[in-house]
Amino acid sequence: MATRAAAATLTAAMSSLLRRSASLRPQGLRVPRRVPPRRFVRHIASSTNEEAAARAAAATADTGPPTIFDKIISKEIPSSVVYEDDKVLAFRDINPQAPVHVLVIPKVRDGLTGLSKAEPRHVEILGHLLYAAKVVAEKEGVANGYRVVINNGAEGCQSVYHLHLHVLGGRQMKWPAG
Repeated sequence: MATRAAAATLTAAMSSLLRRSASLRPQGLRVPRRVPPRRFVRHIASSTNEEAAARAAAATADTGPPTIFDKIISKEIPSSVVYEDDKVLAFRDINPQAPVHVLVIPKVRDGLTGLSKAEPRHVEILGHLLYAAKVVAEKEGVANGYRVVINNGAEGCQSVYHLHLHVLGGRQMKWPAG
């Protein structure tokens, strides 16, 4: 038993030494990194940019010009449509966060710039958006596991003030989210 413990200690010490000193490593030997990959740093920077964009968008949420989603609905901006009916439009996100990342939006904003702006008159469209998310998940082949996300307000990192649902799937989702 003592021999195994000594061997484990020696292995850990050698691994640590090799990681710190490239000159002691034999050519071609790769040692696993214990430092988070650089994408972690990019994620922090990306997150900061998203937060700044959300704050900027919030400033003109109810009074601003047509949103990018309004322009997609009117076909001024092209999109990869996944599902469409008379009330909603679903299209692929241009910055996907999962193998399947589709946005579902109401075709008429009607003051529904975020979930916090919902009123009793919006009940039907809110239910229809969730139903459309289910249809999208089936069409995309992720009906057995997907996530539906609504970002609301600047602190929720909402960057487009036209209510929209994110349908995310195609990989194992983790919890807690965010």
